[in-house]
Amino acid sequence: MTTFSRRQLIKAAAFASVVPTVPLMSFASATAADADPWLGLKVGVATYTLRELPIEEAIKGVKRVGLKYVSIKNVKNHIDVSHSSEERKQRAGMFRDAGLVPLSVGNVSMRTGEADIRKAFEYARDIGVPTIVCAPSLDAIPILDKMVKEFDIKLAIHNHGPEDKGFFPSPFDVMRAVEKFDKRIGLCIDVGHTARAGVDPADSILKCQERLYDLHMKDISALGDRNTPIEGGRGILDSKSILAAILKIKYQGLVGFEYEKDAKDPVPGLAESVGYVKGLLAGMK
Repeated sequence: MTTFSRRQLIKAAAFASVVPTVPLMSFASATAADADPWLGLKVGVATYTLRELPIEEAIKGVKRVGLKYVSIKNVKNHIDVSHSSEERKQRAGMFRDAGLVPLSVGNVSMRTGEADIRKAFEYARDIGVPTIVCAPSLDAIPILDKMVKEFDIKLAIHNHGPEDKGFFPSPFDVMRAVEKFDKRIGLCIDVGHTARAGVDPADSILKCQERLYDLHMKDISALGDRNTPIEGGRGILDSKSILAAILKIKYQGLVGFEYEKDAKDPVPGLAESVGYVKGLLAGMK
């Protein structure tokens, strides 16, 4: 909650009396903007972070770190493709009843043919999200093009770093593969895997902004072929430049913390990562 000193209040009152044409709402609007620590970004959690926890504990974990947006992981602990349509809707309701807002699902594999890809779209439709984070094969993209037109659900293809040979190591590999297809087929930029693929995450955000529909925020302790997740601020990524790029393009998709370390007890590390990014943004106002 923002508080004001007596001097600040007196100055504000004096200003209002001298310039009566300034709406009182403008002062309230400025205060509201200052009160948003995320500067308008939809910051949340990819529940892969909480993949080992049951759905009730995953929901509590997101709320404990003070966030409200989620990308729901397709695991049986949370909401899975294997659940019935009614189970999916009931479990999605658990997130919403807790005040959380699902913006995407995934990462969903889409490498086993049209029938399974259709099931993934039905899964997302039942949960009620606008975007599926996915990992398709290259030859599945024409099928994806057909499905986004039928379901009107966006796809955010997730890049997975240098070990993802033959698929999508970097965001630029995704862009090259999808540029001739429906614009609802786009990207989920994973900033850690992007850096490990030898690409500057901030640069990829700027250059791929037209089709950027989801983003995984994290830190890593080293580059190379092995994923080395670590608490935000303890690693090697330039998180400030990443945030600056997101703000510059006025990105409106999910900025989802994906804290992959400590799967059995992820909340302390997730909270540290959230606090670090919140602090960076406070210095960027």
